[in-house]
Amino acid sequence: MDVNTATRTRFGVVDLGSNSVRLVVFEGLARNPRAIFNEKAVLGLGRGLHRTGRLNEDAAAQALTVLRRYHALAQGMGAAALEVLATAAVRDAANGQQFLDSLHGVMPGAVVSVLSGDEEARLSAEGLLLGVPQADGVLGDLGGGSLELVRLTDGRIADVASLPLGTLRLADRAEGDIARARALADAELKSVPWLGAEPMKDLFLVGGSFRALARIHMAQTGYPLSIVHHYAIRREEARDLAGVVMSAPRKSLERMPAAPSKRLSDLPFAAVALRRLLRASGAARVVFSANGLREGWYARRLSPAEVGRNPLLAAAMEIGHMMGRDPGLPPALMRWSEPLAEEAEAEPALRAAACWISDCGSRDHPEYRAEQAFFRILRLHGVGLDHHARAFLALVAALRYEADPAAPFLIPARGLLSAATIRRAETLGAALRLAYTLSGGVPALLEATTLERRGQRLVLRLDQGGGVFAGESVLRRLEALALALGLEAALELD
Repeated sequence: MDVNTATRTRFGVVDLGSNSVRLVVFEGLARNPRAIFNEKAVLGLGRGLHRTGRLNEDAAAQALTVLRRYHALAQGMGAAALEVLATAAVRDAANGQQFLDSLHGVMPGAVVSVLSGDEEARLSAEGLLLGVPQADGVLGDLGGGSLELVRLTDGRIADVASLPLGTLRLADRAEGDIARARALADAELKSVPWLGAEPMKDLFLVGGSFRALARIHMAQTGYPLSIVHHYAIRREEARDLAGVVMSAPRKSLERMPAAPSKRLSDLPFAAVALRRLLRASGAARVVFSANGLREGWYARRLSPAEVGRNPLLAAAMEIGHMMGRDPGLPPALMRWSEPLAEEAEAEPALRAAACWISDCGSRDHPEYRAEQAFFRILRLHGVGLDHHARAFLALVAALRYEADPAAPFLIPARGLLSAATIRRAETLGAALRLAYTLSGGVPALLEATTLERRGQRLVLRLDQGGGVFAGESVLRRLEALALALGLEAALELD
């Protein structure tokens, strides 16, 4: 899909949950969802539902006020479609229909869908798969009223379940007692036959309370990137985190860095859900996702061909089209750099993505191109960019613009990458620096040059009739690239 034509239509979705209500407005229909607006209100619509069987009256009144605002916002932003997705609290409450009748009054024309537990689970899984297409393990989407579980096998939805273990409902059922909450969670999880059948590879966590736990862990460990999406930790780290939060008194929770004040009461019960899920699933790793229900709703509006695109490349191509000077250059760079690829390149999409983002600083001030490019890519919005990919591409972009390898601003990327991956980034950055020196960013000039590995030599061949020549800068950068590869530089002129 042409990213320049995919930015015209806007779509609004309201996630009407048991604990919070959120409006997201998406712009365009492309593989990398672009949310141009995102607003949340934590209201506790489902608080007390287990005891009373009804929506919280005060929260319901506040929700209607918020929803009236969301309707006005969506209309003002020109959202062509607006849909409300109502989840556990509304579908389970005795006064749910009464609330929906009032909702139609404050949001005239909006489509309102009351999701079943299985529908909610599938939408959450489709949202996760938009960012992790080959996800393998179990997804846990924790809301205020329910916990949706999905078994994922190599990017396919295998089984779904919905349990009454949302943070508000679990707290109500356990009457605030953590030990009772553990027992309730264990009993509910045992009712899912596929959950304990075999150890899962990954546990993917979705939902605001789980994301809050991730932020606490990131703050405690001094993690170098403040992006929850794709944040991954080992099983033991997740278990320890949950244990600390479960047992901490409220005053201790209040003092924890990054602990959200509006979710403090929910955090111990989110920690219970996390710890019991770890035990039931046997997952070796926990991956937090910002994608879920809303992104799944968005994904259903995409064509199968668009969904099938590589999300990493989709994000990189978006940057290339928006910020590069010539969309024909990245494919030329991919061909030109092919001799530098290792025989069994572990992540071939990373080299292609690096070629697409390599001109992202072309419009920045020359003195700041390296730093601007680095942070632009490190913090780039992209559902398919895990932290490893962000760090690798950001480092490549900075080095392509001749950043000092010891520059302090590169520390976050170096902290996220192995020594071997850093060497790969340094080599690719040196190669792109040479390519731009030769071509000036013009594909035809680059095609007048070739790189070859011949034994222990790296040979650059130049067609001098094609507008390229071996100036001092070319020779210096060829030497630097050869050195990074452990080869001897050689030049041939045609």
